[in-house]
Amino acid sequence: MTDETDSKPALPVCQYEEDFKRFLLPPVYSLVFILGLPLNFIVILRIWRSRKALTRTQIYMLNLAVADFLYVCSLPLLIYNYASNDYWPFGGIVCRLVRFQFYSNLHGSIFFLTCISFQRYMGICHPLALWPKHGGRRTAWMVCAGVWVAVAILCAPTFEFADIGLQRNRTVCYDLSQPHRAQDYFPYGIALTCLGFLVPFVVIVVLYYKMARVLWSRGEAGEAMAMERKNKAVRMIIIVMLVFAISFLPFHLTKTLYLQVRSLTTATCSLRNTVAVVYKSTRPFASINSVLDPILFYFTQRKYRRSTKSLLLKITSLRDKTSKA
Repeated sequence: MTDETDSKPALPVCQYEEDFKRFLLPPVYSLVFILGLPLNFIVILRIWRSRKALTRTQIYMLNLAVADFLYVCSLPLLIYNYASNDYWPFGGIVCRLVRFQFYSNLHGSIFFLTCISFQRYMGICHPLALWPKHGGRRTAWMVCAGVWVAVAILCAPTFEFADIGLQRNRTVCYDLSQPHRAQDYFPYGIALTCLGFLVPFVVIVVLYYKMARVLWSRGEAGEAMAMERKNKAVRMIIIVMLVFAISFLPFHLTKTLYLQVRSLTTATCSLRNTVAVVYKSTRPFASINSVLDPILFYFTQRKYRRSTKSLLLKITSLRDKTSKA
């Protein structure tokens, strides 16, 4: 009797040309680390200092910043790995943990951006609705807890699939799975993309479409408060769509294509290598959301913009006085 696993057609063994990663990934990851670490730390600190008067949107942004900060802290290991020509000396457990950090941050960011977008949608399209006002911050914290649990469940299989292996006589840390497990990983990879990206993305697009209709149908409101709310919503729409356009959409499109090609027994090594290069070139840019998310916080929180401007003015005036002395 033939074993079922032996009846599967064997996947071709290919030698990928991945020298480009040594020149692309370390600089991008280094830039994300240098900018993302202080920016997210400042956001966490600023929100936490006013924790007694947090709005629901600020609670979501706090959790978003925490997810980004935790991910950015893992980047030095990846920088060393790719700068060392893909050599991974840190062992299998750390490999799985770093990959889990990447995907949990990625999908956690998407979910928290969806929560922020829904909160803004309710304020713009249903300002008189009573149900979102009941519970207030407690409800927001419960939603955040639910997001963390959902992200942990969605990304938990990463600990099963991500692993180290031997390639070109050196130890490497595989991003998705070992090559011979490509067909086993494929259903999970597609499910993760659908649940962790496609569904939230469709929800956000629908919410923004409805928000845009309401905002533009109101015309030019004369009240300063109404104009500020409109500008705030427009800024949020632009920045969130920018995050998706730069970080999330290209990564998930190329990842889906890569999952399909690497699981096909008929795909040639040339095709596999080409798709792998395209996918792995978009992977570091998925990390840029860790820098763009703090910008979202800055441009949608008026009081923090004002305090930052005041601080810059004080620094400028102090510098001018010092130079004149």
